[in-house]
Amino acid sequence: MESITKNRQTPATLRAMVERAYGAGQVPTGEPDTWLAELGHGWFNVAYRILLRDGRAVVVKIAPPRDVPVMTAERGAMRIELDSLALIAERTDVPVPHVDHADLSHELVDADYFFMPYVDADNLGIITKGLSTEQRDAYNEALGAANRELNSIRGDWFGPLAGPGHSSWRTAFTGIVEANLADGEARNVDIGRDYDEIRKIFALHGDVLDDVTEPRFVEWDLWDSNVMVRDGRIVTIIDHERALYGDPLMEAGFAALDLPDFGDSTAFMRGYGHEELTSREQTRRRLYSLHLVVIMAIETVYRGHTTASQYDWARGQIDRMMRMLTEP
Repeated sequence: MESITKNRQTPATLRAMVERAYGAGQVPTGEPDTWLAELGHGWFNVAYRILLRDGRAVVVKIAPPRDVPVMTAERGAMRIELDSLALIAERTDVPVPHVDHADLSHELVDADYFFMPYVDADNLGIITKGLSTEQRDAYNEALGAANRELNSIRGDWFGPLAGPGHSSWRTAFTGIVEANLADGEARNVDIGRDYDEIRKIFALHGDVLDDVTEPRFVEWDLWDSNVMVRDGRIVTIIDHERALYGDPLMEAGFAALDLPDFGDSTAFMRGYGHEELTSREQTRRRLYSLHLVVIMAIETVYRGHTTASQYDWARGQIDRMMRMLTEP
């Protein structure tokens, strides 16, 4: 996927990064097309598959350049991912990449980056259309179980993993919403509704957020495109830079309850062990869906997307979610 946030590097710089991570003896030789390939599926960071001299395949993931504006919640995203990977590996059995080397010094490139082993597996988001209903449901059920395990991690506050945090989920979440709306206003993004109208909807239903009293690790970005599978099982889960402590109902696996274009949440919920939502849970989920589609509209400007497909879709869904949250 193309985005102005992708911090592409020259083969020479990538060789220097390999030397720092794995030593001079592993620096690839020969023409770049024999050892280097960009992995183009992601929307935000750039990632390269690199073949080391001993034959091992690794991936380097590089954060956006310092001079490219990103949304407030995306600042320091790679450090959130590194913290998340450590936390998940320490407290759960959910498979995530091992970090071989992380460099936050900005000495070789103007951004954070880290290396991890290349996982030889299929991206579930890419292959899902070719799967049978039974295969797709089996993967989604396994994903629901894995997501529940991630949510078993308890935090000491609501909000960013590194803090500062809040004792109230309402305070934390409304602050996140406000930051995203402010990002949209700063770039004059037309989301099809007045920004204050959006704010009023979140304020109107704010009391349901007070039902969430225990901070839990929330992956939030766990779409099928962030799941690598092989031989009928989940091999690893990637892209953890949006994690926070909050309400598990915010997870992407529940999004299709309100946004049918994302598929069917039935198998995910079965694997998760969550039955039908109560009316107050349903309202919380709708607030999270509205929050999601507002971001999806605004981020197209920050990404420099040249096609209108995501933007147009997101604007339509904003209208849909606003109707769902205003109709009796």
